[in-house]
Amino acid sequence: MSEKRLQALEIAMKLFGISGSPRIAATDWIIKEALRYAEENWNAETRYVSVRGKKLNFCLHCDHCIKKGSCIHDDVMKEVYSGFEWADAVLIGTPVYQGTLSGQAKVVLDRMRAFVASNPHGLRGKVGAVVADGGDQIGGQEPAIRAITDFYLINEMVPVGGGSFGANLGATFWSKDKGAEGVKADKEGLKSLYKTLDRLAEVWVMMNHKIGGEREGGRNEL
Repeated sequence: MSEKRLQALEIAMKLFGISGSPRIAATDWIIKEALRYAEENWNAETRYVSVRGKKLNFCLHCDHCIKKGSCIHDDVMKEVYSGFEWADAVLIGTPVYQGTLSGQAKVVLDRMRAFVASNPHGLRGKVGAVVADGGDQIGGQEPAIRAITDFYLINEMVPVGGGSFGANLGATFWSKDKGAEGVKADKEGLKSLYKTLDRLAEVWVMMNHKIGGEREGGRNEL
């Protein structure tokens, strides 16, 4: 067992998973599988939110969050805000629609404006990763990942991918329009998911644990 994995077992990483799909299908299964993997292999504590079937309003740019310190809407984003506040690390999953992230996933990102308005550095130092799945093998997975990665960067988070040779920007799946069964059968997609999760946990460990007697940095020092 690696030193980083041993250190992760000492203190549980809090991992928040979000499915930005309007269905209970491929994305839902992937995020739940990711959380299971993180629990079993990295001693993670996990939370999960799906937007499926839940009220999710558009951001109106009404500035209620700036003036009053909270969002004017009362919907599933309360669960999302709570999850982000709790988490050390975040994994957002989206299906690919029209070559990019889903409308629901985009609304979640837009609505995080209220979270940041009340605490401008509230996401600083949290680690973020992305998974995208599509019915086509090359249907827009990477543009979807980049859109969510931009959100992480803008909000002072630390985005990670899975590294070279298999998961460059993050995890990608080809569902062949077969929903959960399609992504379960995508062996390369699963490899990219596990590589991305391993890298997510490793980066969190490096940021938050003493290695060789020296602290490598971390959220408290940023």
